Amino acid sequence: MAPPSDRAPLAERVEELLATGGPLPIVAAGRPVLRHGTQPYDGQLAPALLARFIEAMRDTMHAAPGVGLAAPQVSVPLRIAVIEDPAPVPEEVALARGRVPQAFRVLVNPSYEPVGTARVAFFEGCLSVPGWQAVVARHAEVRLRGEDEHGRALDEVFTGWPARIVQHETDHLDGTLYLDRAELRSLSTNEAVAALWAQPTPEAAAEALGFELP
Repeated sequence: MAPPSDRAPLAERVEELLATGGPLPIVAAGRPVLRHGTQPYDGQLAPALLARFIEAMRDTMHAAPGVGLAAPQVSVPLRIAVIEDPAPVPEEVALARGRVPQAFRVLVNPSYEPVGTARVAFFEGCLSVPGWQAVVARHAEVRLRGEDEHGRALDEVFTGWPARIVQHETDHLDGTLYLDRAELRSLSTNEAVAALWAQPTPEAAAEALGFELP
């Protein structure tokens, strides 16, 4: 299905997307909607439509599967994202990456700022850049502000892998893809990462591929 017309009002666009049922189409890099940034959410969708859209985003994230999804990835330029991570990884990976389970969350109008100066680098992928991963250095700890889907204020500090997820998804809302922040010498297919760079940290990849880590 082609993305709904950019000229259509947002509520109409969302209704059109939801009408087909099932997971929403995820747009891939190269689509302008991923690069133009988003409108702050200020009631463009009626509460019932917003709830349906969020549920469809959740279903789409699960089906992909992924641990986060931003509205522009499904052709809707609104400042809304969802995250959820059951963290099904070995203990040594969880410890090295600070990956702990995250319950389903809706982020409305989120923004983040670093807490401290520490940065950590790991391989990262994106549902809108299928088939590839690259090492990205990100803030180890961030303070996220915004709202939830009910308009309640969010002001929370995230560390470890959850901090990476909220940075990745919030970046989407600003028209930024993870590749914009990546060490491009690390760019690898999913198959290469699984075969060569499945270690908990990317030190071996940095040495073999010739890039520096923070």
